[in-house]
Amino acid sequence: MSRKEVPRAGLLKMVLAGKATNAQGAAALRVSPRHVQRLKGRFQAEGAPGLLHRGRGRPSTRRLAATITAQIDTRLQTRYKDFNDCHATEKLREVEGLRVSRELVRRRRRALGLPAKHRRRPRQYRHRRTPEARMGQLVQIDASPFAWLEARGPAMTLHGAIDDATSTVLALHFRPTEDLHGYATVFQQMFTQYGRPLALYGDRINLLIRNDAHWSLAEQLRGAQDPTHLGRVLHDLGIGYLAAGSPEAKGRVERLWRTLQDRLSSELRLRHSTTPERANAFLPEFLADLNPRFTRSPSDPAPAWRVAPRELPLVLSCRYSRQVARDNTVRLGPRWIQLPPGPHHRSYARCRVELRELRDGRLVVLHEGAILATQPAPLHFVLTPRSAPSAERHRPHPIPNTPDRAAPPPAQDPRGPTPPRATSPPQRGFARPAARHPWRRAITKHAQALYPVKG
Repeated sequence: MSRKEVPRAGLLKMVLAGKATNAQGAAALRVSPRHVQRLKGRFQAEGAPGLLHRGRGRPSTRRLAATITAQIDTRLQTRYKDFNDCHATEKLREVEGLRVSRELVRRRRRALGLPAKHRRRPRQYRHRRTPEARMGQLVQIDASPFAWLEARGPAMTLHGAIDDATSTVLALHFRPTEDLHGYATVFQQMFTQYGRPLALYGDRINLLIRNDAHWSLAEQLRGAQDPTHLGRVLHDLGIGYLAAGSPEAKGRVERLWRTLQDRLSSELRLRHSTTPERANAFLPEFLADLNPRFTRSPSDPAPAWRVAPRELPLVLSCRYSRQVARDNTVRLGPRWIQLPPGPHHRSYARCRVELRELRDGRLVVLHEGAILATQPAPLHFVLTPRSAPSAERHRPHPIPNTPDRAAPPPAQDPRGPTPPRATSPPQRGFARPAARHPWRRAITKHAQALYPVKG
């Protein structure tokens, strides 16, 4: 008997003995008085087993047809084998046209002996952080290395940004590794489509904040380290940055990676994506389908986005301080750019200028806020920091031999290699002046007697 049927025998005995009426028994059992009369007849004829439900053990009248069940089992074993229950339910409804529930998919998976996609673990206690009230107040950013293309292509790292108030995935971009170019691309997508948020929330990677222990003298006097290249970008845009102390602190973006590693990798498999270019081209379509499913309404409908500046491509760049050469050229690694003459045919030689390398590879030279020259982008460009901003500020000038200004290789003599010259052993301390040096002549006779000149 079930828990609902156990007390029926005792109440029916009281009704049959005249200690309670049919109405009182019906109120206690929460059934109608007519049904109490039926139960009395079953109890007198069959005893306690007669009180069991008559439909127990019979197949349900609302069960699915055997052909539909077989179709679901086939899809779960072949096409949607690695999908979780919720994702497989959505595909069976939208693609296959089958009206099934998540619980039915779970029961069929267990009946087929298929293991669950994710093993359930006991929940750990976490202190809840109240989400922001308005969209755009706080955006969580991170990158996730994973075999997104499985064995069909190379391993990649997915850079992403998610809104804290609405759980809207704002931007996604694939890169071979977690790098500056990937975050700059995500920023460009987010700032262009939505705007500038008030603050970003991420980890302590050295691309976003300084995590080294080196402090220059100027930094010690100022009480703060120089920001990274992306830190300068956020400072110019007026965006704050909060560094998380643990992965659980930015749990919203961490849970996003678990969802995308399950759903996005499966969607890429369905489309037979094998290259990063095809995977990046599919991301806008994927976001258009994902956000309506998981986005929630904010507590305050007024957004906090700010309009992106018109010179956004110029802001999303790496900045380097350079000294103009005598031929009015500025060099950055293997690239160099020629400066035009200034007003009244002025030369910029020996002037300090700011050289910016944009996300698309263009070089822009600025002097006192004005653009002096621009160079187009090369093919297949990747924005990479060439040096730390603090090293640029405190680097001595001129620089004889550095990666940016390497000395030319020595010219080879056509007559053959010259024999090495005999070099005298290095002298320690100061060299003693010659005997006829003016300093010797200025010494008095008494001093010469005390310190005789040798040689």
